[in-house]
Amino acid sequence: MDIAPETPPYRVAVLVIDDFALMSFAALVEPMRAANLLAGGTLYDVRCLSLSGKDAKSSGGAYVPVAGSIEDPGEADLFMVVAGGDPFAVSDSRLFSRLRRIARSGMTLGGVSGGPVILARAGLMAARRMTVHWEYREGLQEILPNLLIEKSLYVVDRDRITCAGGTAPIDLMHAIIASHHGPAFARTVADWFLHTDVRPSAGPQRAGLIERWGTTNAAVLDAITMMESHIADPLRLDQLADFAGLGPRQLNRLFREHLGATTMGFYRDLRLEKARNLIRNSPLALSEIALAAGFSSSAHFAAAHTQRYGAPPSALRRG
Repeated sequence: MDIAPETPPYRVAVLVIDDFALMSFAALVEPMRAANLLAGGTLYDVRCLSLSGKDAKSSGGAYVPVAGSIEDPGEADLFMVVAGGDPFAVSDSRLFSRLRRIARSGMTLGGVSGGPVILARAGLMAARRMTVHWEYREGLQEILPNLLIEKSLYVVDRDRITCAGGTAPIDLMHAIIASHHGPAFARTVADWFLHTDVRPSAGPQRAGLIERWGTTNAAVLDAITMMESHIADPLRLDQLADFAGLGPRQLNRLFREHLGATTMGFYRDLRLEKARNLIRNSPLALSEIALAAGFSSSAHFAAAHTQRYGAPPSALRRG
């Protein structure tokens, strides 16, 4: 399948912290290697780094060759931190400072398994939804009680991506590859790993899409999967239609037929429900919640909430 793009490859820097879980690392980088192989060209340029510049050692004793250290991260579109073992023991002020500098440069930052712990301790997850491996969740919530930690496989919130680790990065990479090259190619990559049951970001804590929405239509389910991966940074109708392999009018017809709503109306309600969960369960200001749910301003959020529920979001918080 030759789909090698004319544009430069998507650049991914992976910082591998010693004692990382090899499964989590492989589940993150192998889908990108397979995408390159299946496309017949370099779609993803992956560069591994370590704290010292020496090869990184996994918890099982295997070593991963690296191209450099955190001191010279180079240029990247996405910077991922992979950690395991005891990420709470990582208290390197230079690392935290470097990560904050990378964030200010405009790169998207992410963490896998214990990686989100490091991002959070560097002060980079404030007012953003996130997830982390269940082993670290309670400890992280204890030291940083205001974090918005979800029991999900992965969470994408604007310029932050967090993933629980284990095999969950395969599902995360499916969503990323689908957003770059379409769901058909992403499914081809998943099939390469015999990963035929791709899970949505909300993960096993919730029922599958078919059970939740009562439809088996593949195009509708593809569109909903992308919606759930893009809450804080909503996609346009034409983008959703492209992911589903249809035209916008065809996708709208299917949403009305199967779910009784327009595509973007359904998407808006999905984001409003996420916002209502944040109002109920977080101390965030309503302006911060508006951004986390993909609304351009507090006024836009308030108007959409009032139109949908008959009262402004401030009423829900008072209640």
